[in-house]
Amino acid sequence: MGAVVSVQSGSAIATHIFTSVGPAGATLLRVGFGAIILLGLWRPRPGQYGRHAYRDAILFGLTTAAMNLSFYSALNRIPLGIAVTLEFLGPLTLAVLGSRRPLDLLWVGFAATGVLLLTPLGGHSIDPVGLLLALMAGIFWALYILFSARVGRAFTGGNGLAIALLAGSLALLPVGLVTAGPRLFDGRVLLIGLGVGLLSAVIPYSLEMEALRTISTRLFGVLMSSEPAVGAVVGLILLRQVLSLRAVAAIILIMAASIGATRSTSEPSIPPPA
Repeated sequence: MGAVVSVQSGSAIATHIFTSVGPAGATLLRVGFGAIILLGLWRPRPGQYGRHAYRDAILFGLTTAAMNLSFYSALNRIPLGIAVTLEFLGPLTLAVLGSRRPLDLLWVGFAATGVLLLTPLGGHSIDPVGLLLALMAGIFWALYILFSARVGRAFTGGNGLAIALLAGSLALLPVGLVTAGPRLFDGRVLLIGLGVGLLSAVIPYSLEMEALRTISTRLFGVLMSSEPAVGAVVGLILLRQVLSLRAVAAIILIMAASIGATRSTSEPSIPPPA
């Protein structure tokens, strides 16, 4: 739960530099500082792993960069709680696809109803571009899960994640520099970016690794399903984002679908984003 709160707090704090460097600049700082810190902690040696392992790590990093950029771009348009809820549909879809129980149709219905409540068709005045960006982040989160499993098998410790974040940082560098320009090197912006990198990558990653040593992966997935609710609470406290009852109902429905789908599978289906 500490990891969940840390990730959502990092996302909320990142919004404070959107006006200075934009979502792309904030994403570059998040991934870049995460890469610097993890490279310093793990110090992977060049040539230590095979060619296919490095290929998977690079793909993992590019997916992570795209996921974070899509999510921050959505967060620039819609409240944190709603953005996290829509993004969660990616891993939720994987969880449902990983099970063949008829009960899964109920979870699909819950999720579909939740999404409907958040769309203009459901009477909610959400930014349609923000909605699509959050859904895109969910697609990249699903791909992230697939690549993270492969990287986890190929690398020891946090070496794979460190290499992946380095690749993601290099991919984000051009768009971040073009969008933010010299403002990217402002002292205040760099300090906030460092805090976001710690809260969104280093701290939660360490807590999650420790938690997985003592609890089952199924329980881990259920606890991860609290992210939309935690995002809504963090958004209320740190960003003064008050959600409508319709949005709260949508969050509850999608959380229930996620918990139900996770309990239906025997494999960890909703690992956290880096």
